[in-house]
Amino acid sequence: MLEVDRARAPITAGNFLRYVDGKRLDGVTFYRAARGGPNFGFVQFGTQNAPARTLPPIRHEPTSQTGIRHLNGTISTARFAPGTARGDFTISVGDQPSLDANPAAPSADKGGDNLGYAAFGRVVEGMDTVRRILDAPKAPGGHFPDQGLVTPVKVLTARRLPPGAPPTPGP
Repeated sequence: MLEVDRARAPITAGNFLRYVDGKRLDGVTFYRAARGGPNFGFVQFGTQNAPARTLPPIRHEPTSQTGIRHLNGTISTARFAPGTARGDFTISVGDQPSLDANPAAPSADKGGDNLGYAAFGRVVEGMDTVRRILDAPKAPGGHFPDQGLVTPVKVLTARRLPPGAPPTPGP
């Protein structure tokens, strides 16, 4: 279960909620797990730029603007350059300040722009599942060498819970 911060990251959180409300995340997969050490890395899921699922890119909201840091369980929007984020999302396992914006860092950092990923919420229930995905077997080679999951993990449905509603127990 995720909690999004629409107050501090209105563009990025709103983008994610458009994917949820439009049922564009139903059936997508967790397809990437980048391990940086024991209990450290990130998992990635989303539309993988499938034209029928993917909405137009959004303006970048750096962590230096929102104040939302990449701590354990933070969800953020994957991107190439600022302004290219769409429908792919990462969840941090372990604190990852290297994904935060750092305008004072040398320009070679974070792909040359120092603006990091746009964090917009956090996992409030289910980090054990996120860690299992991070630990899942990886395929050699591929677009993300040694980070693609041998067996991607399917998202059955993504829905908003009414405020104050308890989560529905899973299988």
